[in-house]
Amino acid sequence: MLVSTLHYHRQSKLLDIHFDSGSISTLSAEFLRVHSPSAEVQGHHTGQPTLVTNKRDVAISQIEAVGHYAVRILFDDGHQSGLYSFRYLAHLCHDEQSLWQTYLERLEQANARRESGIAIRVTP
Repeated sequence: MLVSTLHYHRQSKLLDIHFDSGSISTLSAEFLRVHSPSAEVQGHHTGQPTLVTNKRDVAISQIEAVGHYAVRILFDDGHQSGLYSFRYLAHLCHDEQSLWQTYLERLEQANARRESGIAIRVTP
């Protein structure tokens, strides 16, 4: 499946993904960040995925096209590695519920949180 359009809503921190098939899915910036395809998150060097925590308020700062097959998503926490291939985005959209449930279970097992431990407020 090819991605035809991406539309990021800054206020709600949601990314609409339009596929050439006509289907549209919406994923949160938090979901995309904690499921980054980067080696750092996927654990390519350790064989185990890294549990990414405290990303409830993360936002997308920029999206860059990479050829005709992927995008690089830059997050406001500084994370910018990992290419989101259109195939990977389709996987995230298709399996969002089970991936999210697994993530929440891993957080609970690690006694970790989605929220930051410190309240940080940024005023424009």
